Amino acid sequence: MQIAGLALAISIVGCSSQTKTPPADDTASSVDSAAEMPAQENTTQKTEEAPFVFEAQAYEASAEQLLDARLPIEQTSEGWIRLFDGHTMFGWVIAGEANWRIENKALVADRGRPCLLTTTTQWSDYELELEFRCDTETNSGVFLRTEIEPRDVASQCFEVNIAPQDNPYPTGGIVQRKKGTPFPTSSDQWHTMNMVCDGENVTDKIDEKTTCELVDAESAARGYIGLQFRSGKIQFRNIRLRPLGLENLIDEELTRWKQYPEMPGDFTVNDKEHLVVDGGKQQLESNETYGDFVLLADYKMDNPKSNSGIFFRSIPGDEMMGYECQVNNEIVDENPLQPADCGAGGIFRRQNARIVAGEPKRWNSILLSADGSHFAAWVNGLQVTDVYDDRKTNENPRKGLRLEPGTIIIQGHDETTQATYRQLAITPLPALGPAPLDTSASSENKDESE
Repeated sequence: MQIAGLALAISIVGCSSQTKTPPADDTASSVDSAAEMPAQENTTQKTEEAPFVFEAQAYEASAEQLLDARLPIEQTSEGWIRLFDGHTMFGWVIAGEANWRIENKALVADRGRPCLLTTTTQWSDYELELEFRCDTETNSGVFLRTEIEPRDVASQCFEVNIAPQDNPYPTGGIVQRKKGTPFPTSSDQWHTMNMVCDGENVTDKIDEKTTCELVDAESAARGYIGLQFRSGKIQFRNIRLRPLGLENLIDEELTRWKQYPEMPGDFTVNDKEHLVVDGGKQQLESNETYGDFVLLADYKMDNPKSNSGIFFRSIPGDEMMGYECQVNNEIVDENPLQPADCGAGGIFRRQNARIVAGEPKRWNSILLSADGSHFAAWVNGLQVTDVYDDRKTNENPRKGLRLEPGTIIIQGHDETTQATYRQLAITPLPALGPAPLDTSASSENKDESE
C-alpha cells in the first residue's frame, strides 16, 4: 500500500466527540501535588516554582506512523491489540489534571494532581502486557477493571502497584489486597509487566517473575484500564491487550447460524472451515443474541472494492437492521486516511475509521467491542474507531440507540462481494460493571491507593 504524507491530529484528552475533559477537583489536598506546596524561602535568595497549569495537548500522526503501529497477523489472530499507538491518545482520557503527554512513543507524567489516564473501553477478562519505567521514589500503578475515579481498590478494582520498597505495597503488589513479592526497579531500565484478569483470579508478573497472585478476589465484573500518576515520574509504552474467552462461531455445518436461501449469493464453509461469502445482497444471522460483547474476526478480500460487514444488535429476523462494523479496504487517492466507504472497523453512519488499516490480498483482523452506548474497533491491532451513540433509545439501531441484545449478521453487500472469514469468535461481557464513562461530571477523588 502506498502511504500518503498526510497527518491526523488527535486531542490528548479524548478520542471521540463525546469525550470531554473532567473539571478540576477543587477538594484535593495540597499534599497531593508538589506544585501546590508553598514556596520555600532561602536566606540568600528567593526561589518560587511556577504553579502547574493543566493544558490539553494535541498530537499528529502520519498514515505511515499509524500503520507501522499495527501488529503481526499471528498476534492479532489471537486477539492482541495495541491500547496505545505510540503517537496519539486515541482511545484514552485523562480523568483529572496531570501532565500526561507522549514522549518517545511513551505515555509520561510527572506533575499535577493524582489521577488516572484511562481507556475509554471497558474490559472484563484479558491478558494485559506493558512496559514501564519509574524513578526511585515514583508512586504509580496500573488499575484493572476500574472506574474512572476509583473509590475502593480493596473490592471494586485491582491496583497493581508501582512504588518504593518501603511502601506497604511495593512494586508488584496489589494495593489493599496482597503485598506480594517486592520487585526492585531501576530508573534507567524498562520493565515488562504482564497481568491476567480471569474471572476472580488475577496474576501479575514483572520481567517474567510472578510477583502477586489473587484467587477468588472480589471486583467489578468489568471496567476500564487506568494508568496512575500519583508522585514522581512514570512512563508506559508498548501497551497491548488480549481478551480471553473468545469462542469461534464457525463450524463445518454452520449450526450456529440461520441462512436465507431466498436471498442471492451463497455462504459456504470450505475444507479449511473458513466461511466463504460469494456474491449477492445476502445475510448470515446468528441463532443467539448478544448485547455487550467482544468479537474477533479474521477476514480476507482480494479485491479492494469488495464489501462486507458485521452487523450487531440486529433486530432478529429482519434484513440487516443493526449497527454495522464495516469490512471494506477501499481508500481514496491511495490515501489510507481517506476511506472510500467508512473503512474497515468503522461503525457505519456513526464514525468512519480514522485510517484504513486493512489491506487486500492478506488476512486482516478486526476486534470489535460493544459496551452499552460505546463502540470501539481495532484493525490489525490498531484502534480505528471510538464512538458513543448519544441518540435516544430505539428498537432499530438505524434510528436510535439500541441497548437490548440482537443477532450478529454477516453481510454480502452485492454481487461483487467475495470475502472469506476464518474465524468469528465472540465472548459476551458480564452484566455487572461500573457505571458508563461520564467525564462531564466532577466528583471528589477518593482514591485510597498507596
